[in-house]
Amino acid sequence: MDRESLEAKAEKTLRDTDTFRLPVAIDRLAQRLNLTMEAGALGNDVSGMLIIRGERGAKPQLFIDGYMSFRRDATSSTGAERNEVEANQLGAALLMPRNLVKKELLSNDLNLDDEESIEFFAKRFQVSTPAMANRLLKLKVLLL
Repeated sequence: MDRESLEAKAEKTLRDTDTFRLPVAIDRLAQRLNLTMEAGALGNDVSGMLIIRGERGAKPQLFIDGYMSFRRDATSSTGAERNEVEANQLGAALLMPRNLVKKELLSNDLNLDDEESIEFFAKRFQVSTPAMANRLLKLKVLLL
């Protein structure tokens, strides 16, 4: 799925489930989609995991069937594995929706050249500072 379609579907899903607000309540999102969330210990090379299980026989209501791990290893950032790329894009689009990022940027007078501003922004979205910096780069809001 191309990035623009994924962004649009993520926002529509959040709006349809009344979870389009900060911070995005992933547990509430899963509940409203009748999905099961599981917690567990992850290895050092895994930064997050998305497991989507709908009712038996029903198609998952999000974008990736089964499970996808958001790995951090030599190949995870290369873009070589399409499913890994889509999983990372999905995670970012759900946790840091493009239009909420833009809205927050407009309502907060932040200097994004300052690491403290990016840390503040990450706390607003309850994500890591590197995840927020990467998202701002992908949205072409933060320039190197």
